Amino acid sequence: MNQALKKIETTLWNNEDELEVLTFDIAGETFAIEAVAVREILDLLPETLVPGARSFVGSVLNFRGRVIPLADIRLAFGMEATTTTKDSRIIVIELELDSEAVLIGVRTDKVNEVTTLTKKASEPPPSVGMRWRADYIDCLVKRGTDFIIVPNMKAIFSS
Repeated sequence: MNQALKKIETTLWNNEDELEVLTFDIAGETFAIEAVAVREILDLLPETLVPGARSFVGSVLNFRGRVIPLADIRLAFGMEATTTTKDSRIIVIELELDSEAVLIGVRTDKVNEVTTLTKKASEPPPSVGMRWRADYIDCLVKRGTDFIIVPNMKAIFSS
């Protein structure tokens, strides 16, 4: 079995054939985050810029009395920053980083739906022709004629 596919099966699917995800759009691409990691979907909130922070996590926001980082993962993927629209939302996710549960806001262009992806439709990212870092992507899942990108949030925020 391909090492990349084996890694996906052991870390993402946890021996399950299906994965429940929240899908969202960024720069015309559809992404998905495991639904269990999603804590809340918010309308845009006031942001406070953080001087000297990494570009894709350049601000913080007040989430229920807690200060949490706000990430624009399009910048981590090397995409252009864009202005927000009436459909823009913030997805608050919880990740375990360095054995600690961390809340992070992720800016999106649009939140779509909660859906189920199947393991048999998933593939590791190709090693050639990708415009993004392969280690930032867990897998691509074919749905109809389109692909849904499942980012590796731990890799993005650990780097």
